[in-house]
Amino acid sequence: MFSLPEVRWAVLSTSLFGFGLLTQVAGGPSWLWWSLYLCCYAAGGWEPALSGLKALREKTLDVDLLMVLAAIGAAAIGQVFDGGLLIVIFATSGALEAVATKRTEDSVRGLLDLAPQTATRVTADGEQVVDAAQLQAGDVILVRPGERIGGDGAVIDGASEVDQATITGEPLPAPKHLGDEVFAGTLNGTGALRVRITRPAKDTVIARIVAMVEQASATKARTQLFIEKVEQRYSVGMVAVTLALFLVPLAFGAAFEPTLLRAMTFMIVASPCAVVLATMPPLLSAIANAGRHGVLVKSAVVLERLGTATRVAFDKTGTLTLGTPEVAVVKPLLEVDVLRLAAAAESQSEHPVGRAIVTACPDAGPASEFTSVPGKGVSAVVDGRLVEVGSPAHLLDRADPVVESVESSGYTAVVVKVDGVLAGVIGLTDQLRPGAADAVQRLAEMEPVLLTGDNPRAAAKIAADVGITNVQAGLLPQDKVAAVQQMPRAVVVGDGVNDAPALATAHVGIAMGRTGSDLALDTADVVITRDDLSTVPAVIALARRARRVVIANLVIAGTFICVLAGWDLFGTLPLPLGVAGHEGSTIIVGLNGLRLLRRSAWDG
Repeated sequence: MFSLPEVRWAVLSTSLFGFGLLTQVAGGPSWLWWSLYLCCYAAGGWEPALSGLKALREKTLDVDLLMVLAAIGAAAIGQVFDGGLLIVIFATSGALEAVATKRTEDSVRGLLDLAPQTATRVTADGEQVVDAAQLQAGDVILVRPGERIGGDGAVIDGASEVDQATITGEPLPAPKHLGDEVFAGTLNGTGALRVRITRPAKDTVIARIVAMVEQASATKARTQLFIEKVEQRYSVGMVAVTLALFLVPLAFGAAFEPTLLRAMTFMIVASPCAVVLATMPPLLSAIANAGRHGVLVKSAVVLERLGTATRVAFDKTGTLTLGTPEVAVVKPLLEVDVLRLAAAAESQSEHPVGRAIVTACPDAGPASEFTSVPGKGVSAVVDGRLVEVGSPAHLLDRADPVVESVESSGYTAVVVKVDGVLAGVIGLTDQLRPGAADAVQRLAEMEPVLLTGDNPRAAAKIAADVGITNVQAGLLPQDKVAAVQQMPRAVVVGDGVNDAPALATAHVGIAMGRTGSDLALDTADVVITRDDLSTVPAVIALARRARRVVIANLVIAGTFICVLAGWDLFGTLPLPLGVAGHEGSTIIVGLNGLRLLRRSAWDG
């Protein structure tokens, strides 16, 4: 973080401001605290001043230069503390934005590390290890057990199961056989595969995810805070009036010192100190309150956007669910303990389905002669009987009504055969995250949508459990982006690499902190550090409350500015009264914003 110059200058500026304030309060010599404040000006103000001068060269006037001018004006009439406060606020805001930008860029660059750097290419002369970036359509690669697949392609030989949650979000490894599609960066299971590459490295799904995140981050309109939306007109108007108050009276022979004092008084009372504090303290207070409850909101701009959101979309695996399977139903067809026999047979399996069955019956007992067929299932001898556990497609010759019933209910069906006879069917489902249904219910007014890469039946089951009626299943990352683009001001809640493009495209992206991928965490605008879904409706409610406080503060600050500036323009505003009014409005809006730090402001 400290490698960024914006961060170093902001820390230096804030430190100098703090030392200056301590010296002033402690009654130190005025030359000392003035010097510290002026050094604070230089450290935190040189960059926005330079940026403002460059903008002037392009015939625009931005709020950064206005803040620097207001700070200099404040110092010119002795209000050096006010100017220092403005400088510190803007330097800190710039540093936070620089940190967020760099983390996202680093994460996007690191995403391609998911795909292996090398692959084993099979040619007529044998096997050779090559750079995965050199693979072209038509090449054949060998993927051994436990390796990541080097490129997008289709299986031409072998069978295995592949963990492709990073691409599709499926909670269970997908069985792969002849002709099935596989993706670069996904993790092969226990079988060996020969894969014919169908796309060059630059066109793989994982590469397209990187491109979509970069494009969305670059093109997503950055919602501005209110003062930034009107900065051009306000900046030009304030500078023009200040110069007019100084130059016009001089042209008619007015005395220099009182004319300068009047112009500087106008600059002080018209400067947007109160407007800046009208927006920042409530938003920062709300951010701090959310942080205490396990929600990291990355900036004030994000919180403002969150307060204007009108729709919400959830990913399924790892977001509404825990991403780990559990036994939901057992349908015995013989007079045997189907679950116990299946758990004993699966006791030596490393497959997630096997672990889920063993977890459901941990005291199943021993098994012998264990064998495993990748992508199909396992077999073992339990109590002297041959027990086979696997997919219906592998163990059954024809459709079975019990299997169809289990699958139509949204479960993953696992068949159990004893001595060659169908003994029962076990249905597995992804575990629903605690509080998911309540969170969805509290967001009912935002018309929740489920966006998932999982199959429609599994998606419909989870959606019914949490109360979502709008379900879009079988989506690849680009499909999620397209769906989000059809929802104005949508909040997207997700956790995986496959969710990152949608998180970047959304009005606000929210990532699950514990289970979320690095890319999702860095791309998202908000991170739920404790994976508690109940904080999603709570932080949205807090953002809306903060927005209302900001609007009230802007009314207060605007009223003070209009009254004091009008007094100075059309009458004679005493400087002490102008400073008191300016400081009073600043204190009022500051304290009003700090109310959002209270625990009662969080509706968790």
